[in-house]
Amino acid sequence: MRSPWIEMTADLRAALCPEALMRSAGMDPDPWQSEYLAAAPQSALILCHRQAGKSTVVGVAAAHMALYNAGSLTLLLSPSLRQSAELARKTREVLDRFVSVVPVESARESVLQLELANGSRIVSLPGKESTIRGFSGVDLLAIDEAARVPDALYYAVRPMLAVSGGRIVAMTTPFGKRGWFYDAWQRDGWHKIAAPAAEVTRDEAGKIVGVLASLCPRISVEFLRQELEESGEWWFAQEYMREFRESVDQIFSDADVFAALSAPASALGVGSGAGDDVISAAVEPLEEVVAGLAGGGLA
Repeated sequence: MRSPWIEMTADLRAALCPEALMRSAGMDPDPWQSEYLAAAPQSALILCHRQAGKSTVVGVAAAHMALYNAGSLTLLLSPSLRQSAELARKTREVLDRFVSVVPVESARESVLQLELANGSRIVSLPGKESTIRGFSGVDLLAIDEAARVPDALYYAVRPMLAVSGGRIVAMTTPFGKRGWFYDAWQRDGWHKIAAPAAEVTRDEAGKIVGVLASLCPRISVEFLRQELEESGEWWFAQEYMREFRESVDQIFSDADVFAALSAPASALGVGSGAGDDVISAAVEPLEEVVAGLAGGGLA
């Protein structure tokens, strides 16, 4: 039989801090998870490696909002239906574990939605604009794999926070130097958390050449070394070191494009100077590509 004192103490601790709820549910948070749960920022971007525990921290945040803010609405947004179902399952798992310590009453439950007896709702939806526009007054908006959520969808969900003054958290593994998440990561105004999977060694050019240690207790250093060898440096950098990389099929680097667009007036034919060299450096590779295509292929 559970002690009412133990239940009351666990309930009070969980109410004061989402991290305490996670621990009461029998889960030990990683440092980056503790940072987010303790801070509970209004607007947060979390950039982390694969299998870092993104779904778990979303589940804890959603459970805390629903339990201790009666009548609240938490919306969990994912790129696909499968991911939405997994996010809902993880949230339900957190609640089930917490129920073993503190009683929680559910009023209604489905694969993608959970409603508590206090009137709070947790709704998990796939990333389709047509399925989300009917929601308003969102108290917590969590976007999973945010780098893969289209810009139009992101801008469609932001107004849901206007009246409620709700919180937003977007979590993702990098997906190239593009999209709303990449742009937001370059700007101020967000609470940003970065969680790489490993300590690595690099060559003089900054390329990853080895793995020294794992920074995630659930991933072995041996596995990470194998991933670097099998997947290659470019893929490893994005998937495990949370680095934004240019697309593998990108003809010009971002630096080349920026240099061309930032060339001085002399490069545009007004006078002469070093700007001519900048334009030449950016244009010559394109001329080679065009000449190769015209000749029936590239060397």
